[in-house]
Amino acid sequence: MNGNSTLGFLLHDVARLLRKRFEQRARCHGLTRSQWQTLAYLHNNEGIHQGGLAEILEIEPITLVRILDKLADRGLIERRQHPTDRRIWLLYVRDEAHPLLAEMRVLGELTRSEAFDGVPSEQREELFEILSAMKTNLVQACRTPVAENETKHG
Repeated sequence: MNGNSTLGFLLHDVARLLRKRFEQRARCHGLTRSQWQTLAYLHNNEGIHQGGLAEILEIEPITLVRILDKLADRGLIERRQHPTDRRIWLLYVRDEAHPLLAEMRVLGELTRSEAFDGVPSEQREELFEILSAMKTNLVQACRTPVAENETKHG
């Protein structure tokens, strides 16, 4: 491994470059990366409330509201009032968004294919398994408080 690189930096760079390449391909559709990401996560979590989606996306609720307003203006999503709590809005993808979502999947596959060019399928599968295990470990670790002696510097 390169002495100037760490796993965290490498993962960050690969993720950043994947996003950048996807954005280059998707630019012609008139949606920002934030809008694409919101639409994709909403598609997988339909009926979620705005606060829950903001948490999943790890953005501030006010930032999400602006993104949702733009998606709603384009007719891609809709807000429905919660049946028992008038303060809560539930979010749904409209039928008009499905062709864009299908295109997004194609663009994502093209981008991944480019990234994996020359990498044998066995190594791709192994990488996915390793990263999945790391994610599971880190999700569990994040549920555990950091020990007192780990939080002190020196």
